Amino acid sequence: MKTRNIRLGELEKGVRARIVSVSAPNDEMVRSFLEMGLLEGSLVRVVHQAPLGGDPIAVEVRGAVIALRRLEASGISVEEVPGGVV
Repeated sequence: MKTRNIRLGELEKGVRARIVSVSAPNDEMVRSFLEMGLLEGSLVRVVHQAPLGGDPIAVEVRGAVIALRRLEASGISVEEVPGGVV
């Protein structure tokens, strides 16, 4: 089954995905993502979303829960993991 890449900010609550790429408008933000464990190949899951599609979203990665603005999360490309709904 072929999976499609989407932005982390578009991932629905409870769905697991693997990070495919990390980009940001500046190196400092990329470094911040990497320090938080948002690395290519890492599994992530959205555990909370603000009402009405607002900010922030909370994602679980490497055992930690991290809050991100949707704009920040839009720089992280993910692919859904088959059977990854929790």
